[in-house]
Amino acid sequence: MSGNSARIELAPLTLGEQDEFCSLVRDSVGLHRPWMRLPVTAQEFQEWMRRFEGGDNLGFLVRVRESGAAAGMVNINSIIRGRYQGAALGYAAFAWAAGRGYMREGVAAVLDHAFGELRLHRLEANIQAENTASLALVRRLGFRYEGLSPSYLYIDGAWRDHERWAITAPSAWTPHPSLPEV
Repeated sequence: MSGNSARIELAPLTLGEQDEFCSLVRDSVGLHRPWMRLPVTAQEFQEWMRRFEGGDNLGFLVRVRESGAAAGMVNINSIIRGRYQGAALGYAAFAWAAGRGYMREGVAAVLDHAFGELRLHRLEANIQAENTASLALVRRLGFRYEGLSPSYLYIDGAWRDHERWAITAPSAWTPHPSLPEV
């Protein structure tokens, strides 16, 4: 897989990571809420992993190359092909790794993978306005603000407004000739 850096590597998220993932999420609840809710039990993890079965959603762990420790996760969600060639991006650091730059590198690696191997054209990140760390991350990576989506997602017991940020493939990138026109 393309997109790895000197400090991190992307690994596909699999059922085999269940115990490690749930443990790291439990340790990170204070960091994630009210921004998102990730699975903390084996049953929740197995149900959550079903979303990756059809190929329209892809999940990755961001691992520190030196130690192999999982620093966070990045998902490419709701991939739409045809004329759109886009998806939504979701990500979360694990508490021990927050603020160390691993997620910036991990999300950048996923962007490389999405615009390269997956040949996507557009990725969106929808972020609550109070989530300053996440907003700073997308700004550093070159996402642009596109507007506010009121009551966009139901998270942690409430419908929450989200800012919509997006990035498109570099201008040198062109779709493969076999892409269908819709």
